[in-house]
Amino acid sequence: MSVHKEISQHSNRQHQRVRTFAQLDMAREQYIEEAVSLCKEGKAFNVEKINEVTKRINELARQGIVPTRKIVTPEMVQEYVNRLK
Repeated sequence: MSVHKEISQHSNRQHQRVRTFAQLDMAREQYIEEAVSLCKEGKAFNVEKINEVTKRINELARQGIVPTRKIVTPEMVQEYVNRLK
């Protein structure tokens, strides 16, 4: 395989990883917003969906080029909501 093709394939894989990260990160932010909304209303919420996406992001990050994200706890959501008040 030519060096040019190898570089092109490597670049395409990195670009795909960045696109996948952006989609996952957007979904994660939406799940965080849902949890924050429910918490503000005093309703029950959980962080399972947030952390499922977070784990996928962190698996992707181990391949390089994209950042990791922190696992979210219910306490973190509650603390954030309390700071907004």
